[in-house]
Amino acid sequence: MTEKIYIFDTTLRDGEQSPGATMNLEEKVQIAEILEEMNVDIIEAGFPIASNGDFEAVLEISKNINNSTIAGLARAKLADIDRAWEAVKNAKSSRIHTFIATSPVHMKYKLKKNKTEVLEAIQQTVSYARNLCSDVEWSCEDAGRSDIDFLYKCIELAIRCGATTINIPDTVGYTLPNEFGSIFKSVRNNVPNIHKAILSAHTHNDLGLAVANSLAAVQEGARQVECTINGLGERAGNSALEEIVMAIKVKKDLIPFHTEIKTEFITKASRLVSSITGFSVQPNKAIVGTNAFAHEAGIHQDGMLKHTGTYEIMTPDSVGLTKSSLVLGKHSGKHAFNEKLKELGYDFGDNALMELFGRFKDLADKKKEVFDEDLIALAGDRTISYNEHIKFVSLLVNAGSIEKHEATVSLEIDGEKKSTTSFGNGPVDGTFNAIKSLTKTHFKLKLYQVHAITAGTDAQGEVTVRLEDRGLTSQAKGSDPDIIVASAKAYINSLNKLIFKKSKSMSNEISEIEIGEA
Repeated sequence: MTEKIYIFDTTLRDGEQSPGATMNLEEKVQIAEILEEMNVDIIEAGFPIASNGDFEAVLEISKNINNSTIAGLARAKLADIDRAWEAVKNAKSSRIHTFIATSPVHMKYKLKKNKTEVLEAIQQTVSYARNLCSDVEWSCEDAGRSDIDFLYKCIELAIRCGATTINIPDTVGYTLPNEFGSIFKSVRNNVPNIHKAILSAHTHNDLGLAVANSLAAVQEGARQVECTINGLGERAGNSALEEIVMAIKVKKDLIPFHTEIKTEFITKASRLVSSITGFSVQPNKAIVGTNAFAHEAGIHQDGMLKHTGTYEIMTPDSVGLTKSSLVLGKHSGKHAFNEKLKELGYDFGDNALMELFGRFKDLADKKKEVFDEDLIALAGDRTISYNEHIKFVSLLVNAGSIEKHEATVSLEIDGEKKSTTSFGNGPVDGTFNAIKSLTKTHFKLKLYQVHAITAGTDAQGEVTVRLEDRGLTSQAKGSDPDIIVASAKAYINSLNKLIFKKSKSMSNEISEIEIGEA
């Protein structure tokens, strides 16, 4: 039996720090449930002191998850640790994850502490956390740029004070794989009590090396890897869970370890996170991109027809990507529709299913063929569970090269139907102007992105919209065979999310917190 690599998922904490990726409590619980279904060992559910919303989400996840360890993040401050413990103490298995920066640049400019003060903080906070919880993880933020001898002292002290997991992060995605691996090798050889703790790797993708760095760390002694679904995360993102897990599974000859992840749930988890956050997965993304198992070149197709092993190093079904002979159209019934959704990784209650089935029938009336991608878009829209203060009702546009671009939009705002007509530099601009007029909002449009879900002139369009107001951002998607309608839906979804985020920010306002990333 090979050694186990523990999978620590931080989609709900580090992943949520991506601009526009804020999730509400219900959505966080949804993601936690699929992570548990996948057999993720540790779920970092949030940063409890950051806001009341974060605290409540970690608390709720702790109550609902039975098989995964639930971790809460805390800075090297007693108040942070108390808040984290309060949030996770009801979990079947709890962990406090505390951190402090150890690099010269972070200590000087961010912490304004010298080495002695950092060591004192480690001793105080790790000991305090261990008195509350038997499972304590300690992280040396910006380890990739830290003095290695000082790192030894910090790690030895953290273990002596009760840390059971030592996480070494490449916080700014700065190191190369051989550099990062050598840090782990040096720590194992120079920290006398290192055998008393599990070594963990947390990497960022600023140079596109997050997964490579994590695997290098595993080869040099790391037995826990911190990652996110789809590589979601601040700046360029984190190490992608699906890539880490499948690399270990495929390359057993060079990486002789195993995880306990149920890989057949990978696609389902990827789609759920994408739907909730509004962050589309790029088509050529490894493992979960729409092109990951597509073969267009003639020589590749010829090889695949002769033997799939010629061009596929893993099978689509090993990551939960299945192809079905079940074809849906306007005459399909609810049972067949439900079975198809389950094949695609979605399971809805009766009310949600009936709503989706009605939308499917509307779509089937407009399209000859309804593809898997169409159903994924429908189901993805349904996973957006923010309070819909604003609902789309109807849209009429006047466009072309001669007449003025005019849009008449009808919305339901807090139960009251309202309509208006606006002009713009094109039908989308006119539509957005009308929505802004009706909702009395003037948020900045930071991203407008369109792509066709399937081929053909009757294809659904999927639109992604990101809005910003005073440093807060939200991102959401909308889909429809009419691209202007899809644009309106995406704008409204993003608007609802930003309104939620603004209200959460106002109601949970506490002292200014600089959210560091471990």
